[in-house]
Amino acid sequence: MKEFFTSDCVQQENKIITSSFVVVSKQVKPKKTGEPYLALTLGDRSGHLEAKMWDNVEEAMDVFEQDDFIKVKGLVNKYKNRFQLTIHKLRRLGESEVDFADYLPKTSKDIGELWRTLAEFVASFKEPHLKALLEAFMADPEIAEAYRNAPAAKTLHHAYIGGLLDHVVSLFRSCDLICRNYPQINRDLLLTGAFLHDIGKIHELTYNRSFSYTTRGQLLGHMIIELEMLHAKIAQVPGFPDDLKILIEHMILSHHGHYEFGSPKLPMFPEALMLHYLDDLDSKMEAMRAQFEREIASDGAWTSYNPSLARPLLNSDKFLEKNARAASGDKVSSPVLAASKIPTAQEEKTATPIPAGTRSEEF
Repeated sequence: MKEFFTSDCVQQENKIITSSFVVVSKQVKPKKTGEPYLALTLGDRSGHLEAKMWDNVEEAMDVFEQDDFIKVKGLVNKYKNRFQLTIHKLRRLGESEVDFADYLPKTSKDIGELWRTLAEFVASFKEPHLKALLEAFMADPEIAEAYRNAPAAKTLHHAYIGGLLDHVVSLFRSCDLICRNYPQINRDLLLTGAFLHDIGKIHELTYNRSFSYTTRGQLLGHMIIELEMLHAKIAQVPGFPDDLKILIEHMILSHHGHYEFGSPKLPMFPEALMLHYLDDLDSKMEAMRAQFEREIASDGAWTSYNPSLARPLLNSDKFLEKNARAASGDKVSSPVLAASKIPTAQEEKTATPIPAGTRSEEF
């Protein structure tokens, strides 16, 4: 049974741990001496942990590959405000040694309740063709099962089991609210775009061991897959208007909002533009929430550099709390000073020495 999870790093800082992980990514890189070292991203259901192996690398580097499960022994330490693992020993695990539920992060929300919320929104549609279209998608058992379980992305946002559904329900709520302030928006069309904009992720991504791309996903991308899915389901709705079909197709193709972000077309009508901005907002809010959660044990109010947002982030709650404590005259330890220091984007790749006298556990 797995006892240490990545979320336990704060309790095990500067200690030797023995645990198992799925290998999310694996790179063999050269040291300055030319000798190889391993740079890994290890994962379990509570998150990811960067790891380095500096010694005996040639013996270990061919033992496992990405998506394998490995057992490791190493030192948990913190560098530049982020936990990392310096690996001393590792071995590949056999399938019989693995409880898959330990390794993939999953939404803490009730999947059934999220699905019912989605169905209630669809039931409120006034446009009969759009309502019938989404009901056809939700009634398809294969699509429904995958929609309830798929992540919304590999790493950037809502990257957990149930993430796609969680993201779309959140997006539905935002769309519904903002339509009340912009009565010229076609609510049913906007919600249809929200339901379909990422549905291709159920075929683009695989999530049996870790989150990665399928061959179909790599070659086509989720937008093309979504158009195929849309056309197949529209064929099941008698008399579906061609004009509505074109609008939905455009919303799918333009929802990334910019050519450089993968959209072949820019949003050209109000519902398409609104879908892009609300989708982008929901994604970024989740990316921030997840970063704060990952670094909840950090003393400072500033997080490490967030690659997807291309900046470090300020946890405003921590910032205000520490300033309030300082203003009230409470003793504030040196980590408060870290709250005023913005970390740099470039992180050095160095090893942390093992503290003298640290005891190892049985591997």
